[in-house]
Amino acid sequence: METEVGQAPAWRRAARLFTAPARTGEAAPLRWDLGFYLACLAFALPTALVSEFYGYRVWGNFATVAYGFGVVHSGYLLLSARRGRRPAGVLGSRWCAVAVVALLAMILPLALLVIRRLTGRDWLITPVSWAAQPEVWVIERSADLLLHHGTPYVDVTALGRVPVVNDYTPYGPVMALFGLPRALFGGTPLTDALTDARWMFALAACACVLGTLKLLKRPRVPVGAAQLALACPLTALTWAVAGPDLAIVGLLVLSCALAATGRVAWSGLVLALVISAKLIVAPAAAVLAVLVLVRRGNGPDWAALARFAAALVATTAALHLPVYLVDPAAFVEHVFRFPLGMGVVRSPAASPLPGHLIAETGPVGQVAAFALVGAAAVAMVVWLVRRPPANGSGALLRTAVGLGALILLTPATRYGYLVYPLVLLGAHLTFRVAEVPAAPPAQQSATTSS
Repeated sequence: METEVGQAPAWRRAARLFTAPARTGEAAPLRWDLGFYLACLAFALPTALVSEFYGYRVWGNFATVAYGFGVVHSGYLLLSARRGRRPAGVLGSRWCAVAVVALLAMILPLALLVIRRLTGRDWLITPVSWAAQPEVWVIERSADLLLHHGTPYVDVTALGRVPVVNDYTPYGPVMALFGLPRALFGGTPLTDALTDARWMFALAACACVLGTLKLLKRPRVPVGAAQLALACPLTALTWAVAGPDLAIVGLLVLSCALAATGRVAWSGLVLALVISAKLIVAPAAAVLAVLVLVRRGNGPDWAALARFAAALVATTAALHLPVYLVDPAAFVEHVFRFPLGMGVVRSPAASPLPGHLIAETGPVGQVAAFALVGAAAVAMVVWLVRRPPANGSGALLRTAVGLGALILLTPATRYGYLVYPLVLLGAHLTFRVAEVPAAPPAQQSATTSS
């Protein structure tokens, strides 16, 4: 259809509503919201349609509705701001979409998948039937092994058959604790549903969030922080189908909050739990050690660093040694050799991230990938030495960048691990608010709820 002379096409007039300056000055965060939920929707919809995993498809259907609501809601708020008015009530808040995502893309799919799992289709070789990802089954099994044998690691060379990937427990001994409720109380449909390890991961993550906010004296959490840490697809998907990474990153943020508020021994203890569950976050120890050393700002605090290091080392040793002594060879095979691709069975972790793509080009590519990891590590050390983190937000930013680089450049990794830098960046924004409580309202309006 032709337009009248001098009149812009309808699509351009519609676009102008979103791109033209708003009368209320609130358009910038609302445009961010619209772009954020559009990107999330672009992830959720294909997941619902083409994923090979049953749990992913279930999540994708719920998440498509949730993020679709976020797109419509943020568009509505942006149009309202463009016209110089602000909707009243719950629908007038940017937090409305975050709450819908939490309900529809996290809580409901998790509950449905927990019930679906009672059909007993775990351990099959058909991903289209999995109501929980293999890490959930593996961690629950590791708890049972720990109870009955004193170690969560089996000798894969003594199984009487060819070992497979799911025979491995590529976690530290602390991860088995999340499976203990099912190992102790499971056995009936009701108790199996209530003790699904995903509930334990979720409870641990929520407890860490509440503990961190209490340590920070309950700052006003920016909406952008909640979007990165809670509402992004990687967090919501992990919450519904797996969950261990959320518990671990929650403990990591709590450890940072303890260090930033001067509770250095407790910080070392909690960080030991983190490292003793998943080694991928071990580089965070260097960042928190520097934070503890320079936090006071009046010279290096070697006594605080000594307390932090003593708690970290002693707790880590206490958690690892009993398991290691039961079967040293199995411990090394599961915790070190398998994740490094040197085990009896090769790790299947191979998401198409830069490090993996470079390594797949051949021997030269493998050397180049590890060289890039080394270069990133050197760059992080230089950053820590030249610009040491003086507060929690600085430590979280450096940890997010460091782990993000490691995940992107390591040849054997998974894209789901990117949940770590995303959550840490969200926590970084919250820590910044807590560290500057008297920020002028004009500075806070771009990040807090409208």
